[in-house]
Amino acid sequence: MSAESISNKRLHILVKGIVQGVGFRPFVYTLAKRYTLNGFVLNGGEGVRIEIEGVEKSIDAFLLALENETPPLARIDSVETFHVNCKNEKEFIIKASNSSHIETMLSSDIATCKACLDEMQDPKNRRYNYPFINCTDCGPRYSIIQELPYDRKNSSMQKFAMCDECRQEYENPLSRRFHAQPISCYKCGPTLYMLDKSGKKVQTDEKAIEAIVSLIKSGKTVAIKGLGGFHLVCDATNEVAVQNLRVNKKRPSKPLAVMFKNPEEIQKVALLSQEEEELITSKERPIVIVSKKEETNLAESIAPNIDRLGVFLPYTPLHVRLFDMLDVPLVATSANLSDEPIMIQERDILQKLSSVVSGILTHDREILNAADDSVIIPTNDSSLMIRMARGFAPLSKTLQAKSSKKILALGANQKNTLALCFDEHLIVSPHIGDLNSLEAFEYFTRTLENFKKFYDFEPDIIVCDKHPNYETTKWAKSYTLEHDIELLEVQHHYAHALACMAEYDLDEEMLAFSFDGTGYGDDKTLWGGEVLIADTTSYKRIHSFAPLRLLGGDKAIKEPRRVGLSLLFDIYSLEEILELDNPCVKSFTTKEIQTLYTMHQKGLNSPISSSVGRLFDGVLSLGGIAQSVDYEGESGLLVETQAQKSSSEEVYSYGITNNTIDYSQMIREITVETNSSQIAQKFINTLAKIVLEICSEHEHLTPIFSGGVFQNKTLVDKITTALKQQNKKYYIQKNTPINDGSISLGQLYHAYATKGK
Repeated sequence: MSAESISNKRLHILVKGIVQGVGFRPFVYTLAKRYTLNGFVLNGGEGVRIEIEGVEKSIDAFLLALENETPPLARIDSVETFHVNCKNEKEFIIKASNSSHIETMLSSDIATCKACLDEMQDPKNRRYNYPFINCTDCGPRYSIIQELPYDRKNSSMQKFAMCDECRQEYENPLSRRFHAQPISCYKCGPTLYMLDKSGKKVQTDEKAIEAIVSLIKSGKTVAIKGLGGFHLVCDATNEVAVQNLRVNKKRPSKPLAVMFKNPEEIQKVALLSQEEEELITSKERPIVIVSKKEETNLAESIAPNIDRLGVFLPYTPLHVRLFDMLDVPLVATSANLSDEPIMIQERDILQKLSSVVSGILTHDREILNAADDSVIIPTNDSSLMIRMARGFAPLSKTLQAKSSKKILALGANQKNTLALCFDEHLIVSPHIGDLNSLEAFEYFTRTLENFKKFYDFEPDIIVCDKHPNYETTKWAKSYTLEHDIELLEVQHHYAHALACMAEYDLDEEMLAFSFDGTGYGDDKTLWGGEVLIADTTSYKRIHSFAPLRLLGGDKAIKEPRRVGLSLLFDIYSLEEILELDNPCVKSFTTKEIQTLYTMHQKGLNSPISSSVGRLFDGVLSLGGIAQSVDYEGESGLLVETQAQKSSSEEVYSYGITNNTIDYSQMIREITVETNSSQIAQKFINTLAKIVLEICSEHEHLTPIFSGGVFQNKTLVDKITTALKQQNKKYYIQKNTPINDGSISLGQLYHAYATKGK
């Protein structure tokens, strides 16, 4: 045996986490060369495997650098090391991938990095103006992957044979494009082309971009292929263009997101804090909800009647090329019909949106997995995830202990996501959406099948909501019966609390505030204003808002005036109501009020609900702010916008008796006020005070917050500011959706705690 082999040692290292498709192997290669170590690195189904051999001091330095100098898109969840026999190799190499049991995590699509943008804007670079430029630090991942491990042959890039120059970069461990699976150039990459309304190919490459830009400048709406789906795009400064988009898409008033060329252009129309700008310019490039300036050059109908604006920056090279030819911001909204998922195929645009678009800018790199744009609301304290998709999802977490079961959680019917766990891994899918159409449910089942294929996953347990009419619940009951596997149902608002606990790995008893629009309660009524004492295995409902009747059922959600009238029916006689000088009352005829009063008294088509979201509806109507709404969450936005016009610190009267939060006196006080802004501000102040009072009554418990109502920035800022002033610890979701988008995560966390440990 040589003296060298006696002094050396060899380690086998297994690295798990997000370590494929993110430049991890060339990073390892560079470290091995730096510390004069021999061996190899390869991608395996379970993660990245490394063997290094050399002197102990160099190996220790390598291990330290491995965890401290990780590539920007990588995330190490665990590093396992094993001593093995020395092999006396003379070099360090990168071996080809092998596939086995899949444990490595999928990474999400990432915006074009600065290095690629610099190359793209360099006339001397061979990828000058190339609309598909990418490297290991950026570009498509989840949207193009077919199966793991993440290799070109397993992606929609498999049909594009690399040219010699691209292959040299791809095979060079010192290149930024080493094993960048979507690598390509003008010679060997996807083809960009434009289709007219009939589907005929009319232009290619640069001329296709010029033709689409010409349509945008003339006030037309076009469809443009992004990373995870198509956008509908028009000039955001052209009121006629925006109105036409709204009319043709049948989207009367829901806010439209706007893409800007750079942060300086956003600052012209919005008030940005440093934190907001950091979010906007982050590598994920989400849509960020910011405060809109009173005077802007944007079309009035971009975000009517509210003081917020959804803004984002170009995140693909194709977007950048558009702005090279345009000097206006662009409406860039998901190409879909109401209650349907984002479209990823040209044929769907032509079949369903031919009356909307005048042209389609697309290419032949197939989108295999749809991914919408992520949406975030910054707060004084942090930020709130509203839609978790491109850039942030799939989300993966490492569990504190391995699960003994494979668990699948199906989420809610609105803002649906899926979650699954196996071994020590917990994974949440990107936003799927509302499951109110056949197309949406097909997207749900397709996403489920994809994730099962990615991870070679078949569930031992399926978890769903208790609502019997949720499509996910019906599917779960049918599937578990057919396959003879265990079914677990988790109450909706408990799942909200569990989602917050899962994000922070909490396992103790918490004081949970779960406020939202609607959820199926244990008593078979509609809950939505719940205060729970909860841990990972059980909960107790300790407070809830006094129930109100939803006159006409679902119709009341579209007509807040029905909720307002119902609140009046609870405390006034019919005669007193008819004499009230209130905007809600005036919006009905006397006969309509009499009919609705009979419905209320007899409980006809008038389910009861403890929902704080519906309480917002009632205040919206009684305060004279609006009597009908067009989209979910509009009531909260309109009330919040009005509240910003008042500086009142006053609150309305309320009581908490027998575990019920009684707000009847608040309703009486609102009916004698006429200032809409003051009503809105005092209502939010009152909700905050109720929360803080309950927190003070349970000093020994840490409060947590989840549910769609906590998308209200003003409410959240008031509560969290007060808790910080009291030095009170609290948790509110940040990295996972605070709305129904995280119901699957909460369901999974409960199943893991009760069945998987």
